[in-house]
Amino acid sequence: MSKPEKHPRITVGGAPEGFDGRLLVDLVRQKQGAVVHIARDDKRLEEIRKSAQFFAPDLPIFSFPAWDCLPYDRVSPNHDISAARMAVLATLAQGFDRPFLLLTTVNAATQRVPARTLLQTASFTATVGNRLDEAALRNFLVRMGFTQSPTVMEPGDYAIRGGLIDLYPPGETGPVRLDLFGDVLEAARRFDPETQRTVEKLDRVELAPVSEVILDEAAIQRFRQNYRHEFGAAGTDDPLYEAVSAGRKHQGIEHWAPYFHEHMETIFDYLPSATICLDDRTTPERLVRWDTIADQYDARREALKAKARLDSVYKPCPPGLLYLDDAAFEAQLVGHEVRQFAALPLGLGLGVIDAGGRIGRNFTPERQIENVSLFSVLNDHINAVRADGQVVIASYSEGARERLWHLLGDEGATGAVEIDSFRDIPDGKGGIFLAVWALEHGFSTGGLTVISEQDVLGDRLIRTNKRKRKAENFLTEATSLSPGDLIVHVDHGIGRYTGLETITAMGAPHECIALEYAGGDRLYLPVENIELLSRYGHEEGLLDRLGTGAWQAKKAKLKERIREMAERLIRVAAERMLRKAPVLEVPEHDLDRFCARFPYTETDDQLHAIEDVLTDMASGRPMDRLICGDVGFGKTEVAMRAAFVAAMSGQQVAIVAPTTLLARQHFKSFEERFRGLPITVRPLSRFVSGKDANETREGLEKGSVDIVIGTHAVFAKGVKFFNIGLLVIDEEQKFGVQHKERLKQLRSDVHVLTLTATPIPRTLQLSLSGVRDLSIIGTPPVDRLAIRTYVSEFDTVTIREALLREHYRGGQSFYVVPRVTDLAGIKAFLTEQVPEVTFVEAHGQMAAGELDDRMNAFYDGKYDVLLATTIVESGLDIPTANTMVIHRADMFGLAQLYQIRGRVGRSKSRAYAYLTTKPRQKLTRTAEKRLRVLGSLDSLGAGFTLASQDLDIRGAGNILGEEQSGQVREVGYELYQSMLEEAIAKMKAGGLEGLSDADDTWAPSINLGVPVLIPEAYVPDLDVRLGLYRRLSALHEKVELEGFAAELIDRFGKLPREVNSLLNIVRVKAMCKRAGISKLDGGPKGAVVQFHNDKFANPAGLVQFLQDQRGLAKVKDNKIIVRRDWAKAGDKVKGAYAIARDLAELAAASRS
Repeated sequence: MSKPEKHPRITVGGAPEGFDGRLLVDLVRQKQGAVVHIARDDKRLEEIRKSAQFFAPDLPIFSFPAWDCLPYDRVSPNHDISAARMAVLATLAQGFDRPFLLLTTVNAATQRVPARTLLQTASFTATVGNRLDEAALRNFLVRMGFTQSPTVMEPGDYAIRGGLIDLYPPGETGPVRLDLFGDVLEAARRFDPETQRTVEKLDRVELAPVSEVILDEAAIQRFRQNYRHEFGAAGTDDPLYEAVSAGRKHQGIEHWAPYFHEHMETIFDYLPSATICLDDRTTPERLVRWDTIADQYDARREALKAKARLDSVYKPCPPGLLYLDDAAFEAQLVGHEVRQFAALPLGLGLGVIDAGGRIGRNFTPERQIENVSLFSVLNDHINAVRADGQVVIASYSEGARERLWHLLGDEGATGAVEIDSFRDIPDGKGGIFLAVWALEHGFSTGGLTVISEQDVLGDRLIRTNKRKRKAENFLTEATSLSPGDLIVHVDHGIGRYTGLETITAMGAPHECIALEYAGGDRLYLPVENIELLSRYGHEEGLLDRLGTGAWQAKKAKLKERIREMAERLIRVAAERMLRKAPVLEVPEHDLDRFCARFPYTETDDQLHAIEDVLTDMASGRPMDRLICGDVGFGKTEVAMRAAFVAAMSGQQVAIVAPTTLLARQHFKSFEERFRGLPITVRPLSRFVSGKDANETREGLEKGSVDIVIGTHAVFAKGVKFFNIGLLVIDEEQKFGVQHKERLKQLRSDVHVLTLTATPIPRTLQLSLSGVRDLSIIGTPPVDRLAIRTYVSEFDTVTIREALLREHYRGGQSFYVVPRVTDLAGIKAFLTEQVPEVTFVEAHGQMAAGELDDRMNAFYDGKYDVLLATTIVESGLDIPTANTMVIHRADMFGLAQLYQIRGRVGRSKSRAYAYLTTKPRQKLTRTAEKRLRVLGSLDSLGAGFTLASQDLDIRGAGNILGEEQSGQVREVGYELYQSMLEEAIAKMKAGGLEGLSDADDTWAPSINLGVPVLIPEAYVPDLDVRLGLYRRLSALHEKVELEGFAAELIDRFGKLPREVNSLLNIVRVKAMCKRAGISKLDGGPKGAVVQFHNDKFANPAGLVQFLQDQRGLAKVKDNKIIVRRDWAKAGDKVKGAYAIARDLAELAAASRS
């Protein structure tokens, strides 16, 4: 018998989504205490949070999210999520003094959490000026689940460097740096994880656990006892038991949380007197959740019995210990006031009230009818409801708000006011207010009507921008050189980097980069000259020999070829300026209406690209623009708008793609967007029947077909155009030579827009400006947070579960393997373990026709799973495919993984990516780093143009023609790119001839007998040290160097003497470069100066310089010997700088 409830349950009808935010806010004010709202899922939680914030911007709102992994998974929940959960629990355990709203989900509310007593004791406070026990802090960090890393980037990281401790506590506040003097906390500062620089000073720091499992002695002991009690003695093949016994955190350890704690509580125990509200339809959701948990448990128990296992052992913890079934959940609600929301009004009766909200009008019917103006219908509706109250129009973004208002303005609507929140709406009626509020559907209630953008325009796909983290930081960390990498030295060619070594030069330690060349020869390059190295880019290559002229000859030959290429580019550009083409433009109103059908918010890059294209088309000169951007970054939208403008101006548009699949995809999306417009869109490829194809060809010739989309069939001999005005070429690099020739004939005075997914580095883009018109779309559209990424070892249950979940959700999956030889194993696995799904194989060794047919069959939904090698990287956009399993993910490069993973997550449903590794195999350090980076890239969203070092996987974009890839092989990617940039820049400046001999890539060598290095004790992590050297080599000005020094002091503490002299040497080096000094050796008695190529820019000035030295300087063997008396190391550096500066001034005087 359950106890009688103190409070009756109230069912609240008439509480549509959106309006429920207002009801919750009112309830908190009425109760003056805590209100907990349980949402159906994390998407609803976010919507309610936005809604509540709109109605009460100053109300404290806590979000308590659920784990983002499945029950009985092998992976731990996302770090940020665990940290956010613990931060909320810690706040509640300490007691929060104001009324507040706590939002959570069904999954989070039905899962047990660590007890309050634990969180009250498990916190650590440090106050500036007091003693701090470093050992106790270290101990606390390890117990609380923090992980040690060289640079602190995300919640739960910590780093200890001498007297500086960096740590990133959970919650939104950001990382903290503790500065110890002895055992006293001298200062505490908050810093920015992107720049690693201080943002503000703190007086005290409080830390809470970041994980729900706390690994202290007692907990480990408790776990071992409970585990043995449940499963008997653990064998040697139980990695979880081994790891915990050794005090290590094992991946997925949280799924055994009950074994670590004495007892567990629920979120309701933390809030004994709170009022609890339930979302519409939460009960069925909760019951299904419990069934899923029970199923997963059974599947794990079954797998335990299976003898021939492909994965390591997994002994599941009984479900009742961690999750609440129906009876347990109902028992938790006893004693709380409970309100069940329902969107529709219900018949009034006992325990049922009506909140008075009604679901708003939806304009879908009007959207489907062609000859009805949607916006005039909307305007009439607004005018009708204005009579009774205020009207709010909720848009997803500022841009959308503006556009919607323009379109209404065209219908004669006036007098709208932009508002930030509900507070800005006065009492009364008749007003129109525009808010940025991501609302799924509108609603109306007494005196207020809210219309959402989705009601009018159909589904919008917007996700908010989370705090962005810069990709560059991850990349510098994950891609700095590691021993064994191939590098290119400007003067000596391709060698292998073996590590950093400290060498004693002139009695002082000097850190050098050790390189190995053919025949085992070694070369040591001083760290301050690191800019002479560039990455070769490919994994394999032939090493050059030191001391032979072969490398210089190879470089000279290549330079000649690059020069010809640059010349050709510039000639083509000049010819194009002289041609004429029709001016194409349309009235802004028409374009706006067309754009409003686009269901996303355009990214800035996309808007720039669109603007560039439309300007080109209206300029009267033939456009020839290349748009680079990753697949799914919105290039098609640019092409659509261009096609719209051309077709509305009465010109025909041809769109060609290299494969039938891409052509079909384009046709589908164009047909969708141009529906209801007076524009005919027709496909043309081998998938079109002969009769239709003939009709299309006739229509093109007569001018009745406006837009044709197809493969190279579009420029077959029999196809004639009536008046073609725009040609759009997708993935040009994939067409064969004859097709390209035919394209060239078509395009003499036609506007041409080329789209490519092969990225081009921004620097190269700059140097090409004016030669080839480029627009780069480097930001992904909708924040791709839809992709949940799991990195774990291969596990049959998880993968079977993932593929079946997608299958039953009506979607499709990709299964990607690194090598063709891996296909057979996975094929057997799918046949035996997942017989419910159908799969089709595809790999690059198949005939093109067969491959195309298989891909088309998958696209048409005839198979559930596409089992393929990396060919899925290129250009596929299958909105129904939302699960991706990558086999042996450690064998792929970072860019490849990112590309492949980007194939899913294209629609509104949640996408999953599973990166699996070989069970029980230790990964190499770089592979581990790569996978870790990819796991955390979820939060990067925009700005992730993978830096050039990973571009070599796909070649640098065929921006310049066929011969390029062979040349890149010869000198490595980075060097090739910089030679090309230099060539084009010089030609644009008119210096065509002076190119082949002058060579700017040299660096002065400076030996002053002072220590030049960043000591290991100061920056222990090798990768961070290398990264600092690389950045330092690019600095020249005093201001930049001072900024760099300030950053070092901020990040690592007081500068050691060696680092100071390193910074000074860099200044001397910059001066020497200006003066043309290639070598400067200094000792206590003076310096020896040698010029680059034994030439000085201003011979007369040099004679003057020697005379001014009053006999203290003389020339000997093409060197200048300057006598000085430098007793201290500091004097040597200052003196050498003065000599270099005087000579640089003389050299500059001759140039001016």
